[in-house]
Amino acid sequence: MKILHLLSTLDPRAGGPIEGVRQSGVAMAALGHQIEVACLDAPDAPFIGEFPLTVHALGPSRNYYGYSDRYVPWLRAESARFDAVIVHGLWQYHGFGAWRALRRADVPYYVYTHGMLDPWFKQSAPLKHLKKWLYWPWAEYRVLRDAAAVIFTTEEERLLARQSFWLYRVEERVVPFGARPPPPNADAMRDAFFAEWPALRGKRIVLFLGRIHKKKGCDLLIRAFADYATRCPDAHLMIAGPDSVGWQASLMTLAQACGVGHQVSWPGMLEGELKWGAFYAADVFALPSHQENFGVAVAEALGCGLPVLISDKVNVWREVSQDGAGFVADDSVAGTLQLLEGWRSLDDESRLQMRRQARRTFDARFGIMGMVESLTALLQARHVNGPTDKPLIPAVSTETAMAPGSGRNAS
Repeated sequence: MKILHLLSTLDPRAGGPIEGVRQSGVAMAALGHQIEVACLDAPDAPFIGEFPLTVHALGPSRNYYGYSDRYVPWLRAESARFDAVIVHGLWQYHGFGAWRALRRADVPYYVYTHGMLDPWFKQSAPLKHLKKWLYWPWAEYRVLRDAAAVIFTTEEERLLARQSFWLYRVEERVVPFGARPPPPNADAMRDAFFAEWPALRGKRIVLFLGRIHKKKGCDLLIRAFADYATRCPDAHLMIAGPDSVGWQASLMTLAQACGVGHQVSWPGMLEGELKWGAFYAADVFALPSHQENFGVAVAEALGCGLPVLISDKVNVWREVSQDGAGFVADDSVAGTLQLLEGWRSLDDESRLQMRRQARRTFDARFGIMGMVESLTALLQARHVNGPTDKPLIPAVSTETAMAPGSGRNAS
């Protein structure tokens, strides 16, 4: 099949969707599919040439919304070359532009929401949600309504998405996300990591790897770690990732105020062997997010045999909890401390068993080939059989929609 992915940007600092397209695209290309990507970045952006797939950079875009007058004409002219088009993410012009260009075209388009319909955003930023409501009926609602399918990466995400906007009609599908297995030579990558940070050798590293953003719960992690470190003096917290909202300085001040400034490292965004080396050097991985659609870093940690400490707002928490591949608690300081203490309470044999289970969970649930097979099956079914006659999901009132699972807050 010939598949086109549409993203607002390919900047790796934007997070998981870019890495997901990279990994799944490379895997599908290896199976003989033709994969191309279009984005709204400037053609001379430094990361464009580094991307391992054919890229059409149709920017530079204007303003935060990402408008580019080249985008829709290019899509209309080129879409006939493809069997399917996949839009990644909401609330920017690459999605609405895809609807403008493709709603009457023969090629079907699909939308990955990547957690951007989670009702947490309605609660955490009500004014921004009101602004989105003004935008929703004439733009994003139509983008989703007319898509061949709206793709969710977990059942949890699918159910949560129904609670954000009552004007909601979509063809829902769940396609589990995935990540590629870690590269070989774990010892060499661990050594490369410690060569960069030799003072951390022998420390029990609690690793956070992701964007430094308020939804990620980094402040919860620092406060809980300060308590945890009083009983685990050889513990060290590494918060690795780009400072996407200018929050790092405040977090560093918080760490100093909590008395653990000397036990927290801020290496910035880790890539390549240093990223994998961090996973292999860490004692445990922590992500106490207030909202997390999937968490590619969670899957990558599991792939390295690293148990994960996650909140029950990370949408793969049920799988992690059921398998015993880590610990789950609520997204609070007390909940995050519960995660750390749960890990500390294990004896060496129990930790070893959990490490082995982490890798088994990755192989069974989150490997990239499982995602590729599921996505390919969805696209090929439409390509071979034509549009489905299955009715759209009806509008669901946010006042009457039930929360997904009575046990959502159980650990």
